[in-house]
Parts: sequence; structure tokens; C-alpha cells
Amino acid sequence: MKKGKLIYSVLFFAVCLCPSVGMLIAKPETSSENRQLSEFPTLKTEEGKWNVEWLSQAGDYFQEHFAFRNELVTGNALLHGKLLETSTADGVIQGKNGWLYYKDSLDDYLGQNLLSDRSLYNIAHMLSMTQEALDEKDVKFLFTIAPNKNSLYGENMPYYDSLKITDETNRERLTKVLEQENVSYADLYQAFTDQDEVLYHARDSHWNNKGAALAADVLMTALNKEHDSYTDEPYEVRKDYTGDLDTMLYPLATTADDEVYYNKETTYAVAGKINSNFDPRITTVNPVKEGSLVMYRDSFGNALLPYMADAYANAYFSRGIPYQLSDVDTMNADTVVIERAERFLPEMSQFPPVLTAKEVSLTGEEESTATDAAWDVKMKPQGTVVQVSGRIKEGYLDTDSRIYLRINGTVYEAFPMDIADGDRLDDNGFCLYMPAELALADGNDLEVLITKGDKYLNIYKNIIEEDIIQ
Repeated sequence: MKKGKLIYSVLFFAVCLCPSVGMLIAKPETSSENRQLSEFPTLKTEEGKWNVEWLSQAGDYFQEHFAFRNELVTGNALLHGKLLETSTADGVIQGKNGWLYYKDSLDDYLGQNLLSDRSLYNIAHMLSMTQEALDEKDVKFLFTIAPNKNSLYGENMPYYDSLKITDETNRERLTKVLEQENVSYADLYQAFTDQDEVLYHARDSHWNNKGAALAADVLMTALNKEHDSYTDEPYEVRKDYTGDLDTMLYPLATTADDEVYYNKETTYAVAGKINSNFDPRITTVNPVKEGSLVMYRDSFGNALLPYMADAYANAYFSRGIPYQLSDVDTMNADTVVIERAERFLPEMSQFPPVLTAKEVSLTGEEESTATDAAWDVKMKPQGTVVQVSGRIKEGYLDTDSRIYLRINGTVYEAFPMDIADGDRLDDNGFCLYMPAELALADGNDLEVLITKGDKYLNIYKNIIEEDIIQ
């Protein structure tokens, strides 16, 4: 009996030590997650002081690098997924019939934590201001939303359906405000719901190549851009696609998904070397086509890129946030497209594009009502521009109040924006970019005005001291 207990104890501790001892002989583990793994901590900080966080950092390092991590993660995921039909990955929802969903889309699906009416206005008016600035340069503008997979194909979602609060979504509500703000918008949700077949991957969060071809056709039709339609183009289906959600959940036991491959040859070429279509900046050229495109996109743009690039002589695709609209001048673009995934709309309200504000004239009646109704007001140099930002106290803004800044006597309209405050979004922020040469090094006279009906209310006056390098 004692011998059996001893053998059991030895085996138990041997199994427990395998991940640690294995780190000495096994190759370093790579993560299937879309993030940077931690590095082994140093005993001293860069300042030469003892690193008091060493133990916790070492624990994080072990958790991410222990030997056979992917094998153990995969085994645990298979046990839960196949037997219990639950997901072990924080970002993945185990659906029915082999379907997987991105957990970041759950709020949209359940109708919870929806954006405020003011936040929706902030996004729509931000886009309207961008469109107006591009119109003045004779540049076409188009905004579109890539629908969440469970917005289109929710029939394979698990029990969450019973937890729905409302069928309203940020996307539906934003669409109405975009119309009010006259934003040029292409409705991909409607285009996909009009199709009889499923055009997203079962084990990935994105559309397949046929879905991307449909999206590109909708966008370029809205832009009146001559392009090749793939509606009747022959294709083959091959079961060789590895989904992002599948890789996150089962790093060593993925299941091949169907992918569509068209027989049609494209004529564009990538300028320079890229690792994949998910690179942060990609430039393409096409000598047999005309026009120049700047497209701000996210991961849905991976499969979309070939179809868009094939229609333009020059195209520039950026994943950078905030959008640097100086790209339009650099590329001499005649078209700008912004594509944003439905689940990322709350992020969009927080990052106005970098666009130099233009001087405006206020034509209505102006009334002074306060001198301290704005707070967290600051000026920050950013290259050739200065960012002026702040927040407005609660109770002053209507849903559609515009925000103007009078800086050293000149009036500009500021972008309305949301500001993250812990786990919540404050929808009362503003942001403006002005040429650095117009900011004063020894203090700037700043006033904040907002619209209320047909009046301009002056709600803040102060001198902003800031070291501005001219």
C-alpha cells in the first residue's frame, strides 16, 4: 500500500513538473492568440532599481511560455468543446453545428451596453465633417459597416438568445443618424441578408472570398466606380481555410473550413514586401486601371483588399487609428473609403481622424452662459499640428449640439467624441487639430461654444498655458 502511494506521488509530481522542466528542453511556445507574449523579467528596472514586480511578471511569463502549452490548451478545449459544447477561450463563443463566434460581438447580439444617442451622433457627425472636408477637395467619400457574423447568422448561437435585452443594435441606430447627417453610406447588412447563401466562415469571424466580392461590388457600385463584378464568375470551393476563432480555441487541432476561389486573374501588384493582407499599411498599383483609393479598414479588409486594389491604378490600405487624412494628399487620392466592423463602433466614437480644422464663421446669436463648463482642456503638439481636446460638463449638450472652439480669436468646429473613463464611455468630449504655427508658445486664449437650437452658447473661457514648439 505504501509502495503504491509512493509511486502515485512520484507520478503526480512528475506530471506537475513536466511544463516547468520542459521549458529547458522544448522550443519556446508560440501563442495562437493575436497578442504579444511577455518577455522574461529582469531583476532590475531600466533605472537600476530592484524590480519589485519580478515574481508576478515571472508568473505571467511561465503562464504564457510553459512547455507543451498549446498541446494542453488544445486538449482542454477539445474536452470542453466536444463533450460539454462550451468554449475555453475568453474571446470565442462555442456555437451549434460546429460554428464559432467572436465574443466581442456579444453586446451587439444581446442589445446590451448600447451606445448613447449622443455617442451615435458623435460618430455620424465626425464622418459628416470628414466627408465635407473631402468634398471640398473633390474626393469621393464612402463609409460602410462590416456586419458581425451573429448579426447575419445568429441561428447557430448557443443559449444566449434567451438573454437578449432588445433587438436594437448600434448598427441599426447609427444608420438612421448617418442618414440625418447626409453621410454617404453603403449598407452591407442589407446586401448580405438579401443573399440566400451563407457568405461567412463557420469557424472564422469574417466573410469568405465570395462575401468579400459581394461587399466590394456594393462599395464600388455606390461609388459609381467601374469594376469587375464577380456575380457570374466561376469559382471552386476548397476545404483548406483555417479560421481565426478556430486557431484561438484549438491551436493544434483546427478544422479546415470551406473557402471560395475564383478562377479570374487580378491585374494589381503590391508595392514592396508584405507578410499578409493584414499588414498595417499596404500600397498597390495597377497599370491598366484608373483612379486612386485610400481605404481605412480593419481585419474584414483582408479578403476585401484584392477586389478593391484590382479596380484602382493606385490604392493605399491602412489599419492605423486614428485615421491620418494627410494620406489623401500623399496619395493624391480621388476616393476615400472607411470600413469598420460592427463590433468596433464603440471604438470609432473615441478616435476622431487627424484632420486640420478649418476656420468657420458663426452667423447666429451668441450668448454667454458660463465660463467653466468645460474641463480637462489641454493642448498637445503632434508633429505639424496641435491637438486641442477636452470635455463638457453634464447637462450642457443636447444630442445634436455642435462644438466650436475660438482659439486666439479664430473659430473652428471641433470633432465631437467619446472619452473612455474606466469601463464607461463619456459622450461629452471634443477634439480639434490646428496647425502648430497658429498656436502660441506663451498661452492661448480659448473659448468653447456649443449650439442650442439656433443659438451659440459660450460656456468656457480660459488661457491655456502650454509649451508649443513652433
